[in-house]
Amino acid sequence: MTLGGKERKGTPSRVVFLFDVDNTLLDNDRVTADLKQHLRDTVGAERQARYWEIFEQLRRDIGYADYLGSLQQYRIENPRETKLFEVSHFMIDYPFAKRLYPNSPDVVENAKRVGPAVILSDGDVVFQPRKIQRSGLGDVFGENILIYIHKEQCFDDVEARHPANHYVFVDDKVRLLDAAKRFWRDRVTTIFPSQGHYANDLATVNSYPAPDVTIQKIGDLLDFNLESFLAAPVRR
Repeated sequence: MTLGGKERKGTPSRVVFLFDVDNTLLDNDRVTADLKQHLRDTVGAERQARYWEIFEQLRRDIGYADYLGSLQQYRIENPRETKLFEVSHFMIDYPFAKRLYPNSPDVVENAKRVGPAVILSDGDVVFQPRKIQRSGLGDVFGENILIYIHKEQCFDDVEARHPANHYVFVDDKVRLLDAAKRFWRDRVTTIFPSQGHYANDLATVNSYPAPDVTIQKIGDLLDFNLESFLAAPVRR
């Protein structure tokens, strides 16, 4: 698995499809639930709760989920807790391929018939690439994998690496879809799969302009004529 790739020169693609990972192609809520259960079984309910306090504080500080960084910080507080190595192995060896949403690889392969497909994710420098690799998405996307700290601040870098006349951006966070719309304007079609806990936060969802296309689940994209997204986007 190669991350990012070099900046491309020459004729832009007609369209590039940008796919988020967590709760877009992969059910990360299920992963989190499994981790919570494993932590309870391994270190107990009280210490499990403390791990998630650290996790949320670190996410507020750095702006993305850092599971391994939170575990390291927890270890500093509990230096004699040897069971943490079991938790570490659980995270690193987790079977992420079992948590792909139904038909998500098929959706990507279908998009690739129209234009290049790129992972556009954010996260830490170890766990997020590991998740992509073990889920099988690394094989699906090849070298077209971009992971940033804050991807909404890096759309210019995305365009430099994958120039296109038009972009189709699929993400479960309306905040990021709105940021893409403000950056690319009519050169992007934003697609919102309403799955996962962010999509169920209706107060936040309704505080942003509606994405161009809203679907119930990622597999619904198989029912669309993807060539139609090359035209001026119409909210559906």
